[in-house]
Amino acid sequence: MSTRIAYQGEPGANSHLVINQNYPDAEPVPCASFEHVFAAVEGGQADLAMIPIDNSLAGRVADIHHFLPTSGLHIIAEHFLRIQFALMATPATTLASIRTVHSHVHALGQCRRIISEHGWRPVISGDTAGAAREIAEADDVTQAAIAPPLAAGIYGLEILANDVEDEDHNTTRFVVLSREPRRAAAGNGPVVTSFIFNVRNLPASLYKALGGFATNGVNLTKLESYMVGGTFNATQFLVEVDGHPDDVGVRRALDELTFFTTDIRILGVYPADPFRAESVLFASDPA
Repeated sequence: MSTRIAYQGEPGANSHLVINQNYPDAEPVPCASFEHVFAAVEGGQADLAMIPIDNSLAGRVADIHHFLPTSGLHIIAEHFLRIQFALMATPATTLASIRTVHSHVHALGQCRRIISEHGWRPVISGDTAGAAREIAEADDVTQAAIAPPLAAGIYGLEILANDVEDEDHNTTRFVVLSREPRRAAAGNGPVVTSFIFNVRNLPASLYKALGGFATNGVNLTKLESYMVGGTFNATQFLVEVDGHPDDVGVRRALDELTFFTTDIRILGVYPADPFRAESVLFASDPA
């Protein structure tokens, strides 16, 4: 029985593509929302979840930080995907016949050049693959979609132009979530440790909490803050560091963290994707 991996979006979405690339034998399970993705894994309808968490242009993916801390799921892997969009339409459509181009709001924003050059009117859809399905159903030569190339084959559309995105460094980082923790082994290649904590409401508590990583030579690659419970005096932080909790430096830094924070929870200890070493897009910021 194949592994079932839930993702947000319709067939042909970028999350579907990254599943195909990294887990070719898995069964992709499309879900209407991120909430449904988390629920599918928590409830056993899917084995894993493929979730976009960062984009090199748009920053962090909205809403994910609301689900991660309370889901009880664990990060077991990460994958980076170079985002490539194609202009697609029904077979009779030409560039000259197009009047409107449909896609997710972020995709439209990342493909402004071609839209502006042709004077097309952008129309917002729920997601990129959904836009491709809508264009196929409309069968109208005045409409086109911007979506991942995978969607063209799924919905019977023709690609009129490839790589229509404005920037060639548009990259999304995805994490794989599981009900059970699967910690990477120490000493077996680069590892990322993700964790959350609440900072104590004391002067300089965050400075002191993070100081342990600097003094122990641990590299912070992510630090994001979120308000907790709608208040302004309780802040939760999502942190990622290079290294394994069994490494001496990471272990000492985490020990120091306990003096200035509460509710520390490790979300995952997983192999670093080779993309980190190959690209400067997600270059780390030494603490």
